Amino acid sequence: MAVRVYNSLTRRLDELAPLSPPAVTIYVCGLTPNSHPHLGHARTFITFDVLRRHLTARGYAVRFVQNVTDIDDKIIDRANKDGISWSDVVARFFGEYDSCAHRLHLVEPDVAPRATEEIPGIVEMIAGLVAKGSAYETADGVYFRVKSFARYGELSGRNVDELRAGVRFEVREQKDDPLDFALWKKAKPGEPTWESPWGPGRPGWHIECSAMARRYLGDTIDIHGGATDLIFPHHENEVAQTESFTGMHPMAAIWMHAGLLNVDGQKMSKSLGNFVPLVDLLDRQSWAAIRYFFLQTGYRKPTNFTDEAL
Repeated sequence: MAVRVYNSLTRRLDELAPLSPPAVTIYVCGLTPNSHPHLGHARTFITFDVLRRHLTARGYAVRFVQNVTDIDDKIIDRANKDGISWSDVVARFFGEYDSCAHRLHLVEPDVAPRATEEIPGIVEMIAGLVAKGSAYETADGVYFRVKSFARYGELSGRNVDELRAGVRFEVREQKDDPLDFALWKKAKPGEPTWESPWGPGRPGWHIECSAMARRYLGDTIDIHGGATDLIFPHHENEVAQTESFTGMHPMAAIWMHAGLLNVDGQKMSKSLGNFVPLVDLLDRQSWAAIRYFFLQTGYRKPTNFTDEAL
């Protein structure tokens, strides 16, 4: 029997038809280690761990890539707040996640690339987009030109004009269109930087995943996964920049998204006092119970966590 999965792009159950059977390529958006890994992370990564195990059991040769976004605004903000380096922030919180992943019996990724170690490929991709007219340089960075990609909004099912009307400019951004997004952020005082044709700076979030997915899995991936809240803008932007660069090869045949998590009927939030660090839960509950709890609900549906349910 063929494997069928719900495809967020087509909004239907699609048959898995690998590009090079029996190989199956999977890219999952991984952790941004700026704070404690939490239950929501566990829900997403358990989902794709089970998918990987199932496909392997069915005889597929799965190549599984899960990245680490080890530089972004929140990491820098956390470093400034705590008075430590950005790399110390990453080491602390990714180390905590790595320990939790082992305790949850998650199979390690075949490749776990870090954005800061992939700068040459990121720069190459940005330069290619600039050369194609899909991106442009400003005084503060390099931006993707959304209007150059006619199918923008297809993955998330959003109307571009409505999106444009609802977007606000950030104070420091100097872009042509409210929907345009940063590929490269030019250096600001006190921030970590890397060299590029546009001067020292650092990559934007979206381009990191596009470059890493392409390097390790090729122009088209069999399955691209992540949490539902990544569909827009992160995955939408990945599609636009990747397919513009490669010449409209589909970035992924199937897009899979794990549902979000509530705690006691409310969205998990530090401000609500219901934020549950994963390490704390693992210290008082069985790893098997945690996995089984999440697997009782369809992976795309919202899950409500309570101590009683667990």
